[in-house]
Amino acid sequence: MQLSAAIPILRSFSEAKAKEFYVDFLGFEIAWEHRFEPDTPLYMELRRGALTLHLSEHHGDGSPGMALMVHVDDLDALHAELNAKQYRHMRPGIEERDWGREMTVWDPFGNRIRFTALSA
Repeated sequence: MQLSAAIPILRSFSEAKAKEFYVDFLGFEIAWEHRFEPDTPLYMELRRGALTLHLSEHHGDGSPGMALMVHVDDLDALHAELNAKQYRHMRPGIEERDWGREMTVWDPFGNRIRFTALSA
């Protein structure tokens, strides 16, 4: 038996803010979007490399304030890429932690992603 990687479901409250943050700033691609009807909540899948996330506007899907740890093979390159965009809501830095170097970003809904380069 083999388990696959988990796909976190993060709560979102605004399609426009979610796309500005995840697509424009973090560089994810939208794999697909789903609504039961045109005026119902959005559920979508985002991908960047091997990382897949789901964002949901549905009540009960995820709780605001979740934290994810994402291992990155080149944290300095990601840091430079994000800061070069000069996103007006965030200019993340890199911090030294006991487990390695880490760059944390917060989405508009209170969720945080901790991009981590593990120590050798």
